[in-house]
Amino acid sequence: MRCTVRTERGFLVPVDEPVASGGTDAAPQPTDLFLASVASCFTLAVIYSARRRKIALEDVTVEVTGTYDGPRFAAIEMDVRLVGVPEDQHADLIAAAEQVCYVTRTLRDAPSISIKAHD
Repeated sequence: MRCTVRTERGFLVPVDEPVASGGTDAAPQPTDLFLASVASCFTLAVIYSARRRKIALEDVTVEVTGTYDGPRFAAIEMDVRLVGVPEDQHADLIAAAEQVCYVTRTLRDAPSISIKAHD
């Protein structure tokens, strides 16, 4: 129940399952990586959007929580902490980040998925 994923750019990412699911708990599980993808992409989108708008963003923290519903997430909640950004600019900055975040845009308009098996 453990594997290593090679990304398109050649990075190696270990993936494992918790012991209760038959893994060794020595690496993040796929759902951890999924939520981390949401958080990291949105974080970078906020930073990018702030720079484009010349907003003096001192720090940003994005916490992502998924609510399980059987074998899938029924909901994903993001809590975004913007340090150094006036509150009246929060909504515009978040809206701008939503436009450039690849991961959340993909989730909002799910792509088709095809699976091919080979030997």
